[in-house]
Amino acid sequence: MELEPALVEHCAPTLARLKAASLFTLVSPRWDRLYADAARLSRLLRARGLALRIVPIARRRALCYLYREALVQRMLCSEPEAAFLRRRGYRSLRVEDALCTLFARVARGGEFPHEIGLFLGYPLRDVIGFIEHGGRDCVCCGCWKCYGDASEAQRLFARYERCTRAYRRLYGAGVPLRALAVPASA
Repeated sequence: MELEPALVEHCAPTLARLKAASLFTLVSPRWDRLYADAARLSRLLRARGLALRIVPIARRRALCYLYREALVQRMLCSEPEAAFLRRRGYRSLRVEDALCTLFARVARGGEFPHEIGLFLGYPLRDVIGFIEHGGRDCVCCGCWKCYGDASEAQRLFARYERCTRAYRRLYGAGVPLRALAVPASA
């Protein structure tokens, strides 16, 4: 799948400013083309308050992380989340530094850094619940496994799904990605 339609398919709630960030895996036989597309799209989306990172994880696979820096920074400044991340070894909670730490842990392999859920906008209670329960015994499951407020999580899951369907339809009808990306101050 090409990068631009993949962003619409997997990141619609982030493009719509409903969610801090989205993450998906992309298979690319051509790294040079992927990086060129990512650079072009990064320039396009930067004006809308979005940033894009490509993190190679295997020979032909990469993680694509689309995020709203201001929303991720807000999470990093929230005391419960900051304390949790400090306990997990994050020395700096500036966005760039924290993302470097996170993706270095992903690239290293071994135990997956489940705190990644915070960087995707998941509630701290659910991230901690997932870690403590080893991914089992959740109260509901959608975009993430919920261990806290099931009704709120289900409301968000439905909202994100409606957004994705609408963005898929709009993009398919020819609305450009730039127009789908809601500005940061909107």
